[in-house]
Amino acid sequence: MKTTTVGIIGAGAIGQAFAEQLVKAGMNAILSNSRGPESLTAVVEKLGHGARAGTVEQAAQADLVFVSTNWDKTEAALRGINWEGRILIDATNPVILPGFTLAELGGKNSSQVVTQWAPGARVVKAFNTLLAGVLAQDPAQAGGRRVVFISGDHPDAKAEITALAGQLGFASIDLGSLEVGGTLQQFPGGPLPAVNLVQLA
Repeated sequence: MKTTTVGIIGAGAIGQAFAEQLVKAGMNAILSNSRGPESLTAVVEKLGHGARAGTVEQAAQADLVFVSTNWDKTEAALRGINWEGRILIDATNPVILPGFTLAELGGKNSSQVVTQWAPGARVVKAFNTLLAGVLAQDPAQAGGRRVVFISGDHPDAKAEITALAGQLGFASIDLGSLEVGGTLQQFPGGPLPAVNLVQLA
C-alpha cells in the first residue's frame, strides 16, 4: 500500500520534523496534540500544503499513525482508540524530564510498553533515534541516504514502514523484533540514539 496520509499524535519538534518530510514528499500529515487543533494553526501554516491540524482521534484514523508524544503523556494519548490491526509508528523515547532519566518500564523496553498501551496495534519502532534537527534535513547526504532504524514484531507492518521511509528518501535498517531492536533504539539506554548513518550503496 502506498501511504498518502499519516496521522501524527504529538506535534512537538519530532512530530513537526516528520510532518515536514511527509509534506516535502507530497504526502498529507494530520497533526494533533493534547491542546486541540486550534493550537496548531501556525504550525500547519508554516508546513504548507498537505499539512492540517486535527484531533487525536482524527489523526488516529489515517493510513498510518505516528506517535511522538512526551513519554509521560503517551499512555493517555493512545487510550480509547481502536487500534485493531492499525500500524503505529512509535517514535517516543522513555525520558523523564527534567534530568533525562529513564522511566520505570517494568523490565520491558519502551516499545513493548507502547504495545500494551495500544492493544491490537502493529507497533513499529522507527524515527526515534535522530535528533529533530537532523530528521528535518534532506535525507540525501554525502552521495547516499540517511538511515532510519526499524524494529517490530509484524513483518508486513515493517515492510510498510520501510516503504514509507523510502518514499521520504531515507534508507532503513531492520533491527528485528521489538524486544531486540526496540532495546537497541531506546533512549536512554540503547546504543543507537543520535547515531547518524548514511547508506552509500
